[in-house]
Amino acid sequence: MKPLRAPHGAPVRPAQGRASQPPAAQAQAQATATPEASVSWSNLQPGALESDLSTALSLANIRQSLIRQEDTIIFSLIERAQFARNDAVYQWGGVSVPAFMPDGRQYTFLEYLLRETEQVHGKIRRYTSPDEHAYFPDSIPPLVIPPISFPQVLAPCSARVNINDQIMTMYLEHLLPEITQPGDDHNYGSAAMYDVMILQALSKRIHFGKFVAEAKFKAQPEKYTQLIQRRDAQGILDTLTDRAVELKASVKTSAKTMTWLFAGRKAASMEGASGFVIDRVRRKAATFGQDLDDLAGPSNSNPPQHSSAQHLHSGGSSSGGSSSSNGGPASHGASFKIKPEAVAELYEQWVMPLTKEVEVQYLLQRLDEY
Repeated sequence: MKPLRAPHGAPVRPAQGRASQPPAAQAQAQATATPEASVSWSNLQPGALESDLSTALSLANIRQSLIRQEDTIIFSLIERAQFARNDAVYQWGGVSVPAFMPDGRQYTFLEYLLRETEQVHGKIRRYTSPDEHAYFPDSIPPLVIPPISFPQVLAPCSARVNINDQIMTMYLEHLLPEITQPGDDHNYGSAAMYDVMILQALSKRIHFGKFVAEAKFKAQPEKYTQLIQRRDAQGILDTLTDRAVELKASVKTSAKTMTWLFAGRKAASMEGASGFVIDRVRRKAATFGQDLDDLAGPSNSNPPQHSSAQHLHSGGSSSGGSSSSNGGPASHGASFKIKPEAVAELYEQWVMPLTKEVEVQYLLQRLDEY
């Protein structure tokens, strides 16, 4: 992967060792999970594990979890948008930290805070849960509390599927410049703290594709087995795509951003992906990020619609400014802390295509015994 770049071209070092977990962590992740994990692990009580597994992998249950995760992502984006871009957070030497990479380079401030956060969370079982993925998996420390044993919901290959390096690249090169204003307000700690929250939330949402893939595999095991044995990645992708769901919306996915992910696979297969989800997150962003005190008239729950080609980042103040399709005052007198279209495009161009990438990677290894 090419070196990451901060918004103004300063090099950013990718976090080391994101690709896979060490053997000990893999074994632990396969055998344990926290009761807080979001595939209703709290329902998997001793004595009722087998009967509840089908519920944990039901598409309805997974869908509800994905909807809740939308809220976490949107609120985190709104919080980060109140601070300037603060490029020093992402530059080598921009903020001096007492940590160095194996090659002797100093971590960026974001990498340092993210790694330190994972160190703490790793001790209390966060990364023994199959729906959590560390950006520094080789650095996770031993647990300080006993693990909780649960049945293995995902196939053993699950521990090998980790695309956090791609999520980091997307965040630094695309999303961060769109949700923040250029400048330096010296709120490095606050900015990096919300960066970490966003990165963790995006990682959880995108890697949830493993559960979607497993549920769909169990629904059509013969069909997927044939595709896996033929190593037919495009066929798997086509089968995963719910055409009936796609037809519920006219939104067309911009697949040009996916060419670097699929290494020759047809990006066009991502067209039309679940437009109703994109519309839902757009409306949520408008609702959660609206300044109600600025409304000139009666409350209106329908946000103004914008062209997907519109520039995304918010207006210029901590409140994000007004949002409209022509750059003028917002429709209905509303202003937003973050433009709803920014969140819609995040899902359309990145979250949903990257989730499909996770699903395909998982299924291509689904029949492996280890």
